[in-house]
Amino acid sequence: MSSEKSFRPKVAKTRVKARLLSPILEFAQNEATSGMMLVGLAIAAMLWANLGPAGHYEAFWNTSIAIKVGDYTEAHSLRYWINDGLMALFFLLMGLEIKREFLVGELSSRAKATLPIVAAIGGMVVPAGIYAAINLNGGNMRGTGVPMATDIAFSLGVLALVGTRVPVALKILLAAIAIVDDLGAVLVIAIFYTAQINVSMLVGMAACLIVLYGMNRLNVKSLAAYSVVGVPLWLFTLWSGVHATVAGVLLAMFLPIRTFIDPVEYVSETNSALQAFEDCPAAADPHEMTPDRQLAVREIGRLATDVQMPLERMEDILSPYITYIVVPVFALANAGVLLTGGAGLGGPVSIGVLAGLIVGKPVGILGASWLAVRTKIAGLPDGITMRHIAGVGILCGIGFTMSLFVAELAFKDPEAHNSAKLATIAASTFMGIVGFAFLWRKPSSPQLPTP
Repeated sequence: MSSEKSFRPKVAKTRVKARLLSPILEFAQNEATSGMMLVGLAIAAMLWANLGPAGHYEAFWNTSIAIKVGDYTEAHSLRYWINDGLMALFFLLMGLEIKREFLVGELSSRAKATLPIVAAIGGMVVPAGIYAAINLNGGNMRGTGVPMATDIAFSLGVLALVGTRVPVALKILLAAIAIVDDLGAVLVIAIFYTAQINVSMLVGMAACLIVLYGMNRLNVKSLAAYSVVGVPLWLFTLWSGVHATVAGVLLAMFLPIRTFIDPVEYVSETNSALQAFEDCPAAADPHEMTPDRQLAVREIGRLATDVQMPLERMEDILSPYITYIVVPVFALANAGVLLTGGAGLGGPVSIGVLAGLIVGKPVGILGASWLAVRTKIAGLPDGITMRHIAGVGILCGIGFTMSLFVAELAFKDPEAHNSAKLATIAASTFMGIVGFAFLWRKPSSPQLPTP
């Protein structure tokens, strides 16, 4: 009678592979990479729209795609599914970041939160006011939300290129301001760019939110379970008249930010599982992965999951897909602006967007920050000067992804839409270059005492 075969797993020889892949991985993990990708894809979209076969760019992204379930059919353009479907995942990630920052991050205490909140409010109100003033008589007021936004990935990418010439605290401050900015953008989209409301679909949304609330209260930690409820939540939001991407933010609000095992207990139980792995009965082959060893490994994996917040686990899963697939695809689908046929930078819409991003953002952020520090409502972080705040204000003038997204919702007229997109791309590129040059020009200096 033959003995049962043992399983001895092959250990991959990764030294050569690691040498080949490490430069690629380092490049992908660099914060500047996502910003450079967006610039490259925006250029590619512009070239495609203007130098490709006439009308091919728009025809491709307007290709109709139908989803059929039984007798029900939902047919929309490819661009629609990207902007209302894929971008819901982007807004889910944004919602997770907003919740984490307000509960356990840089916005979790009054001392930390006051300056970025005040700065972000200034950076939203002033650009919106400038755009509205330019478009008040005969312009298109629906575009008021376009210059309010900040592209967090693009702006942080530019700041990463500056490197050690600025203090680390400046990156944290820029991220915090952009997070509050994102929250403002979500509110603007939900309130001002909502179509006709379908009450029955709102009831469906409410039912999904009640289920998510119950799951949170019952300490459900399965990300799959939350995702399953998130699908009907997205569908009900899509059909309700509220923009579908808001579903991503709503789902994020219910993912638990607590852990399911105490860190001290985690260390103790993990050590016990490791000891159990070592103490497994000796096999004929010491390298064999016995059932007892597999059981110990599964227990270590369970403990590692329980000690991490479900919210952060979802962030870790989504982040690479959003950074390297969703946002790049969105940029390629939306940044292609025709430079002929009426689109230009001379109308009230484009002037409003340009002035809002180039003038309104830095003036609003710097002015609100200076006032908050002057009145002692907030203080500057260690190592940060008003010059650094001015640099952050310039980088926040990079609207790109969020500004393009709001422009897509705001304008039905193709000429106004193209003008807003062209102004967004021009202003974002200009502010990225100016912000980099401004912060690169002089190494950071110690903070001066505030009078």
